[in-house]
Amino acid sequence: MVQPSSPSPSRPPATSHEPTASMRPIKPAAFGYEEARHLLWRAGFGGPDGQIEALVAWGPERAVDTLLDFSGKDYPAPTAEQFSRDLIRPATDEQRRMAAQARRQRDEDTLARLQVMRQEREREDRRQARDVQKWWLTRMIESPRPLEEKLTLFWHGHFATSFRTIEDSYHMYAQNQLFRSHAAGNFGELLADIIRDPAMLAYLDNNDSRKGHPNENLAREIMELFSLGVGNYSEADIKEGARALTGYTFYDDGFVFRQRDHDQGMKHVLGAKGSLDGDEFVRAILAQRACPRYIARKFYRFFAADLPDREDDTGRSTRRVLDDLSETLASANYEVKPLLRRLLLSEHFYDPIVMGQQIKSPVQLVVGAIRSLGTPVRELAVLLDAMDLMGQNILLPPSVKGWDGGRSWINTSTLYVRQNILTFLLTGRKTRGFDALAAAERYDPAPLLAEMARKSPGAEKDPAHAAAALLRLTVGRAEPSSVAMLTAGRATADRDALIAMLLLITAMPEYQLC
Repeated sequence: MVQPSSPSPSRPPATSHEPTASMRPIKPAAFGYEEARHLLWRAGFGGPDGQIEALVAWGPERAVDTLLDFSGKDYPAPTAEQFSRDLIRPATDEQRRMAAQARRQRDEDTLARLQVMRQEREREDRRQARDVQKWWLTRMIESPRPLEEKLTLFWHGHFATSFRTIEDSYHMYAQNQLFRSHAAGNFGELLADIIRDPAMLAYLDNNDSRKGHPNENLAREIMELFSLGVGNYSEADIKEGARALTGYTFYDDGFVFRQRDHDQGMKHVLGAKGSLDGDEFVRAILAQRACPRYIARKFYRFFAADLPDREDDTGRSTRRVLDDLSETLASANYEVKPLLRRLLLSEHFYDPIVMGQQIKSPVQLVVGAIRSLGTPVRELAVLLDAMDLMGQNILLPPSVKGWDGGRSWINTSTLYVRQNILTFLLTGRKTRGFDALAAAERYDPAPLLAEMARKSPGAEKDPAHAAAALLRLTVGRAEPSSVAMLTAGRATADRDALIAMLLLITAMPEYQLC
């Protein structure tokens, strides 16, 4: 029988304000339900009870290795017709001649017609950008490789690029696929590809950077936000790096290196000297000791726990963990998988201070609710709008810094939206009216009941046991006070009772954490 107040024997109460610094792999005997649930949420978007129990049965090593294995579980890519690359294209020679002639002849009708055609393509491109958002959200919900999509989201926030600035939906889609192809791959290779990515080149204006007039945006952000962090480069490095990146541009959908626009003069960047190009600039960055440290911190903040902005304010045990992860990344020549495997298997990762303390991002909240509770997806547009109101509009990060995350996700306005979107998923009820398909797509908690009955016969009829099982699945623990709140006045655990319990649970502060 499921006991409402039974804590996991593998999670002793915290005895200090710092987690353990141990990077030893967690012992199989210590890898219970709560630990498996924690892994599934952090290395993905959560999952139902059956998936959690499967990870427990596998043990930590097999569980982590399965999540890190992106082979053999293909998820279909869009067909060539689904997303058009032809909406935003450079003008043809004929179009340029027509426009030039119309301007010379002051042919306002022709110029107006060309402008209307361009505006229609731009409107269609905005519609396609929305379709790309829906496609990616669907992938995160349905993919059998949740960590692959979680890492794609990580890279999107790290190498933040916004459709609002570049205004080319196909370039955003292509960049998304680039992040997916490098998900747990090599950071150095991804950095080399980023300086050739049309979306990034347009976003940071490198397509206009040429010899004698270098644009410093890309060089600056590569070092400040993408690889080294403030204090680990100089203004001179930015200027010299910008010279190395001159001539790096694109035409239509592909990278172009324009030799005539490239500054081939002598450069000095981060200790490297010579007639450096973009690849040699990237290699100079990767040779810096600050680089693996900076990237390790970014992974730690995304997958483990928040960190102070100043490294000196980081606790001693966490600094030791970051040292270990930095060394792992450097010794693996910037391969990401060894770093992730070491972190996700470590005793530190399963410390009570680390578990259940991360505020769910809007994507994590929405996708995690669908994947773990099995709710209907309902309307993708409604989900995207809610994520935007909660502060995370995918493909439209607020700046090149990406999303701040952490406590910035929570305020009085976003909490209201968070509760409403969970109500929508569970019942179809909107802030005004119902989803038109709510009756046809009624949420059925029968699978949750069946899983309870399998583990504890009769539990599906007992509100206390049902409440304890739901709390364990949704917030990781079943406190007696919470069980009492959910079961007050309930005699059975039927469909309506379970949904009512879930409505209460998803409004709890604890549900905002994972």
